[in-house]
Amino acid sequence: MSSSSDEEIAAAYLLLKKRRKKTNRRFWVNPFYTINLGYSSYIVAQELNHDPVKFHGFYRMSKRTFQTLVEIIKPEISKRDTNYRKAVSAEERLLITLRYLATGDSYRALTYYFMRGLTTISNIIATTTEAIWTVLQPKYMSTPTPEKWTSIADHGKHFRIKRLPKTGSTFYNYKGYFSIVLMACADADGLFTTIDVGEIGRNSDGAVFRTSNLGHALQLGLLELPQPRPLPLGNDDFPFYFVADEAFPLKNYIMRPYSKRTLDNRKRVFNYRLSRGRRSVECAFGMLVSKFRLFEGPICCKEETINSVIKAACVLHNFIRIKQGIFTQPTETIADRQDQVHIPIEPMPQPQIIRNHSEAQNIRERLCDYFLTPAGAIPYQWNHIV
Repeated sequence: MSSSSDEEIAAAYLLLKKRRKKTNRRFWVNPFYTINLGYSSYIVAQELNHDPVKFHGFYRMSKRTFQTLVEIIKPEISKRDTNYRKAVSAEERLLITLRYLATGDSYRALTYYFMRGLTTISNIIATTTEAIWTVLQPKYMSTPTPEKWTSIADHGKHFRIKRLPKTGSTFYNYKGYFSIVLMACADADGLFTTIDVGEIGRNSDGAVFRTSNLGHALQLGLLELPQPRPLPLGNDDFPFYFVADEAFPLKNYIMRPYSKRTLDNRKRVFNYRLSRGRRSVECAFGMLVSKFRLFEGPICCKEETINSVIKAACVLHNFIRIKQGIFTQPTETIADRQDQVHIPIEPMPQPQIIRNHSEAQNIRERLCDYFLTPAGAIPYQWNHIV
């Protein structure tokens, strides 16, 4: 074959390859979405604006609360129009994100609902959830003051996730599924006061708490916890403590239940009283899942987006509850209904027994004795130890 023929073949190949590259993307926005975009947005807006019940069901908040949220978040998520296309409005960005949190619909399903591309939907959810946390956290989940710490319980939960690429069994937990851990504290009104998200599911509970920001701050004494003071009708000072379950280590500042293997009636009363104090954080988790159905199944997105989604949901829970009335349901009423709330987020596993905590044991014994005195007992505590 002559050299001229080789050159002609090579030139033809390069031309064909160039044409193929040009035809890989024939349009900036799929015409299907462009044609239907205005119609879809119009129908959704009309239905929601004229029906408060549907509006609340769609956004998981009242119209007034949503408008307030738009005004707060708008400067952070607004984009400029370009010569090629019109930017997605701040309102629609919030709409897409809230719909994802409220239903857990796949990105693919959201593309047909909102007539936006898959990449657009993915980017909107990632950036908007991050913005929600950045803007709302300083006001609606600020670091508690010493007095605020007096009514707080802490807990850890596993959030189901879809197996992330190239992670092997890193996120595979003791329950037999992939998860990311949320370590959270909540007050008596069911508001999250501090959260720590992102620990891998395979880590033990002790490791999760020890490496969390909260655990680190407690161990180093960096938190502004209240100074010890006497228990009600008591004389001696008693340290303030976090109410926790079996997943946490026994510390001077963390009270956990007695082991079920060594229970007598005295210890059963203590465990019951501790469980009552822990209901605030359990109720907060229950309300979070009830509001945002995304957490009823595995979260399917990138690891960094998963963390942003969980943090955004927690701070939105606080924002909505504060704006629409914390005291619409007393804590006790919510706690009494706890057995009726389905919480598919799995609890942390029980840790190995830690031997060297004699001072913490003494504190727990003092508190256990106090719950049996006339000053510390409640009339119905004996009804719950059978």
